[in-house]
Amino acid sequence: MDTVYAALGDRVLVGDSHSGWDGGLLGHDIECIAAGASEPGRAFVGTSDAGLQRTTDGGATWETVLDAGDRVMSVTVSQHDADVVWAGTEPSAVYRSADGGETWTERPGLTDLDSASRWAFPPRPHSHHVRWLALAPDDPERVYAAIEAGAFVHSPNGGETWVDHPDGARRDNHTLATHPDAPDRVYTAAGDGFALSTDRGATWTHPQEGLAHRYVWGLAVHPDDPDRVVVSAASGPRSAHSTSGESYVYRWDGDRWTQSMDGLPGPSGLARPVLAADPDDGFLALTNHGLFQSKYGETWVRRWPDDGDWTAEYDQVPSGLAVV
Repeated sequence: MDTVYAALGDRVLVGDSHSGWDGGLLGHDIECIAAGASEPGRAFVGTSDAGLQRTTDGGATWETVLDAGDRVMSVTVSQHDADVVWAGTEPSAVYRSADGGETWTERPGLTDLDSASRWAFPPRPHSHHVRWLALAPDDPERVYAAIEAGAFVHSPNGGETWVDHPDGARRDNHTLATHPDAPDRVYTAAGDGFALSTDRGATWTHPQEGLAHRYVWGLAVHPDDPDRVVVSAASGPRSAHSTSGESYVYRWDGDRWTQSMDGLPGPSGLARPVLAADPDDGFLALTNHGLFQSKYGETWVRRWPDDGDWTAEYDQVPSGLAVV
């Protein structure tokens, strides 16, 4: 485990395997986080009260680099070029930076899509947003966007034009993932279940066998195996987004989902974990009880805090997780 940026509801914690953890952006409403492996000291945090924040010194200081829309809900750093950064907002819009966040351009046409008339996010009606952005691992111009709630859309040309929601795709998308060893795949965790595309989002399958909780939020694919997937899920949004709710982690075993709670707290009192692939250690899970690691998604070990003393101020629904 190298540098980890762990976003809670009101702060960002930065730490690694060798030193302690430091906090930043205390008191802000945190929505998302991203960082690139080639620039581990630079990270981007989307907020609902202070635009998109950037650090270039590992979280010691932060500055606003994008102030667009009411909320910055998603951000991703290109795996092809660390200076290319994408951000999604509420109301739904997509922005791109080619210079590490110094300047931004809005990508046109997103809300001109036919499906946009059906996009809406309760409890804020008509305030749909771009919940997640992902890039194809073999094509820096192919962009996938999760609209919450209403659509999965994508662009084959860097956001110049957009392809509307295909038949069979999930509509309440939360988290997207791709994998370099299977570049045609797109994975999604959605409020209406898990789904997988093997043709870059054109068609979808819905492997649900064993997935007893269908409100799916967190999603990660093992860095060495595109067939090894973990998700976090709950019975519905009230249970998922509450520290007094009930959530689960599942792993895909090739033909069905199996609960993977060994070593994790809960499920009672567990808010839906945020999941991430760790290039060195398999998977990480950020929860309202701490940070946990698993080699293969079968058993979990607490990585922070070491003594298990996750104080009341950290008992929050997590917002995001970046490992670099």
